[in-house]
Amino acid sequence: MTDGNDWDATEYDRDHAFVAQYGRDLLELLAPEPGERILDIGCGTGHLTAAIADRGAEVVGIDAAPEMVEQARAAHPDCTFRQADIREYDPDRPFDAVFSNAALHWIPGPDHDAVLSTVADALSPDGRFVAEFGGHGNVAAITDALESALADRGYERSHPWYFPSVGAYAPRVESHGLELRLVRLFDRPTELDDGEAGLRNWIGMFGDEFFAGVDPTERETVLDTVEDRLRPRLFDGESWTADYRRLRLLARPYADDTRPGRPVE
Repeated sequence: MTDGNDWDATEYDRDHAFVAQYGRDLLELLAPEPGERILDIGCGTGHLTAAIADRGAEVVGIDAAPEMVEQARAAHPDCTFRQADIREYDPDRPFDAVFSNAALHWIPGPDHDAVLSTVADALSPDGRFVAEFGGHGNVAAITDALESALADRGYERSHPWYFPSVGAYAPRVESHGLELRLVRLFDRPTELDDGEAGLRNWIGMFGDEFFAGVDPTERETVLDTVEDRLRPRLFDGESWTADYRRLRLLARPYADDTRPGRPVE
């Protein structure tokens, strides 16, 4: 996890466990093997890092948020965790795979070339990059309602995340020497924990930047307005469902003789 959010790692584990739970499906695409060396970008509190290690791989989890790294080390003392920003990370030797779940959308769009450059440099020649993060249209209903409710009170805001389309992101991946073997944008409606309080808690965990500079007395009014606007669409009477859309990819380094643009002899 990175830019701009104030993380409560304990609350994250308690009220937002679905993040790691959905990520276990991505582990099947990663398919870690015993003895492999794997980098987990944006490891959060380390549950998927530990799941990778349980399959016999040597895994390093990195996260830019010190609160997350501290919690991960306490929960999984046998795993290796480091506080690090992937845009500046310089591993001492290559990895067989680089993995990331629900983290890369926290990094601003202009910085993703630095991310992809680091990934490409970190991979062994036959390595693989497996990632999933928010894609184009992710939580659009929620962000639109937040931005509108804040604008009604004179606060101009836009969401802080990078949610690219396949068409926007695929060329960026391939420009760093990584051949896309799989790329998919898909809807994944996600039921939030905590019943009636689920949406408010989700915004409290992930949406700090919306409320920067907002008078505290207006915050609850804004949240009430957002709930009222979204209730017909996202609340079933018992729980809230966030309108998630995910971008999933698998890429591998190009062999020198297969990379597009190589002159024909």
